[in-house]
Amino acid sequence: MALTASPDDQALLLDLQALDTKLQQLAYRAKSLPEHAVLQGLASESAALVLAQAEQSGALEDARLELSRVESDVAIVEARIARDRERLQSTSSVKDVAAFEQEIAALHKRQLDLEEIELTVMERVEEQNAIVAATATQLAALSGKIAEAEAARDAAMKEIDAERSNATANRSTIAAKVPTDLLALYEKQRDRYGAGASLLRGGVSLASGVALNQSDMVVIRAAAPDEVLLCPDSSAILVRTAESGL
Repeated sequence: MALTASPDDQALLLDLQALDTKLQQLAYRAKSLPEHAVLQGLASESAALVLAQAEQSGALEDARLELSRVESDVAIVEARIARDRERLQSTSSVKDVAAFEQEIAALHKRQLDLEEIELTVMERVEEQNAIVAATATQLAALSGKIAEAEAARDAAMKEIDAERSNATANRSTIAAKVPTDLLALYEKQRDRYGAGASLLRGGVSLASGVALNQSDMVVIRAAAPDEVLLCPDSSAILVRTAESGL
């Protein structure tokens, strides 16, 4: 037995479909907000900077360790020079004096070499410190940009959520007015085909955008006003009004 519903009840489906379309559009807007792409780009940039910072911090730590080793070597050489000088002052052996003086001279050369290395490593530590600091500054600036983008996204989502809440409430109000069997058919067709109801305007089904052929129009014109018809192209419930051109 064919489903029947008053023309007014069938017309409610158009309002329901309009709200469902709006909800779909809102879901798409929420998913495709430009702020999402901005945040994704900023997140990639931040991840790259964090990785670079880790590598730079590692290089800084290596330089500091090397500086510590060189400073330790310098301290050892200085201690040996001081020890040899003490021994030189306390010996009267010409042979020992000559040996100590030779060793002190060698140690002085070693000290100069180490101090030159120390200076080079200290410069590297300073340079690496500056690099790490610059990256930290970049990350701080990037965090500010991320916060701004998140605020913009949240504001856009708040607006969308408000529209979605309003549309959902209106949908519930309209759905409550639609007869149960008609609503069930609408939901079934919408789930299967994407559109639950379609206005027939001037012989064109708006859900498909296709003008119905003459044989279909003959069947539609012959149908009772309360008979529930399906669009032959979109499979949505075909709603007839004064605009239908019947």
